[in-house]
Amino acid sequence: MASPPETRGATRSAGLSYQELLDRDTQTVPDVLREQSTRDLAAPAVPRERYVSRAFHDLEVEKLWKQVWQMACREEVIPEVGDHVVYEIADSSLLVVRSAPGEIRAFHNACLHRGRQLRDCGGRVERFRCPFHGWTWSLRGELESVPCSWDFPHVRREAYGLPEAKVGTWGGFVFVNPDREAEPLEDYLGDLPRHFTRWPLEHRYTQAHVAKPLHCNWKVAQEAFMEAYHVAATHPQLLPGIGDANSQYDVWDRYSRAITANGTPSPHLSWQPSEQDVMDAMTMRELDQDPLVAVPEGTTARTLAAMGTRAKLAGVVPGAETLSDAELVDSFYFTVFPNFHPWGAFNRICYRFRPLGNDPDRCLMEVLYLAPFREERPAPAPVRWLGADESWTNAPELGFLARVFDQDTANLAAVQRGLHASVRPTTTLSRYQESKIRHFHTLLERYLNA
Repeated sequence: MASPPETRGATRSAGLSYQELLDRDTQTVPDVLREQSTRDLAAPAVPRERYVSRAFHDLEVEKLWKQVWQMACREEVIPEVGDHVVYEIADSSLLVVRSAPGEIRAFHNACLHRGRQLRDCGGRVERFRCPFHGWTWSLRGELESVPCSWDFPHVRREAYGLPEAKVGTWGGFVFVNPDREAEPLEDYLGDLPRHFTRWPLEHRYTQAHVAKPLHCNWKVAQEAFMEAYHVAATHPQLLPGIGDANSQYDVWDRYSRAITANGTPSPHLSWQPSEQDVMDAMTMRELDQDPLVAVPEGTTARTLAAMGTRAKLAGVVPGAETLSDAELVDSFYFTVFPNFHPWGAFNRICYRFRPLGNDPDRCLMEVLYLAPFREERPAPAPVRWLGADESWTNAPELGFLARVFDQDTANLAAVQRGLHASVRPTTTLSRYQESKIRHFHTLLERYLNA
């Protein structure tokens, strides 16, 4: 086998680079896919304490979760005045509410009398009334009534408004930041929105939303979805149809991107798959869930898959006929620091990972499918909650990817146990394929040292 070629001063896997694959596209490729932004980042080794230590978890709560922008919900789940969700992270709880037409606010979810949570779950209300003693606030956080107010001469209504967090929106998502002095969301995201100009996420609806507790630290979980290095060992059935080791990784300020090509074989294979083999791997044909998609002679699986998706989007997405093969076939997975993972182009996936309660050994993983729609926005799917030991296949709305998620998450509890058992003080990261993870830890270090 030939030695791997040189690229940007570092060796890479044999086979087509992603940019070379774009050169073969049947349509014009958008400029954002031609961009490359790679840095030789520090932190090739990460202290294991970041995943297992209670002290480190407590430091994250104070230095990260109380000071960073984080995705709380989709705008579509709070469309009417009074609609709200309860967003929780570690010990913090926020009420994210549509307080007026065109206005969203976020309040700390605690009564200013004796601390009872004002709301245990989301829904629609006209005001926030504490179930314990009945203190009541308006949807804009103003104190409206105090039972037996004669007994509280020291409580001035103007001084007892509900404390607020900052709120911002982008792409149909609502973001919150408990730090009232934080920079605006627009500044935090930087130029991320330009990547999605052609694929506006605000023009999607939540087709599926599945949440599952995991027996691992939140960083262990999300790092499993930030690289394609694991595909050969964890998802071997995909190798005929995925260019895993030929993925492109890019980092910017507070966000990063990985691009993994589909419809092209893995360089790990010692044999050359046929175009039908490629298509069968892309559709996970071995599961016998879908009818055979036959690849005609003289056609590639990649081109055929793009044609099929292009036809499905016709009449739903303006200009669908001009979309490149890459936009219709490949995986573009972004990470917005610290825990938000929207996918680009017309792949529906979006992930969120966060600590579950105040336990460094547990987290919550959420999978959203964001789909385009024709005219009237369908109602968002309610959250389906799975048990920690339940299969993702119990959420049939995830389709065949549920089996892939099962493969992914099967590793994670064992990773957490291994980190506890390890006598080595650090993990070891690759120079390029795990650059998104290195970028994440560089940013985390910045917040912890602020």
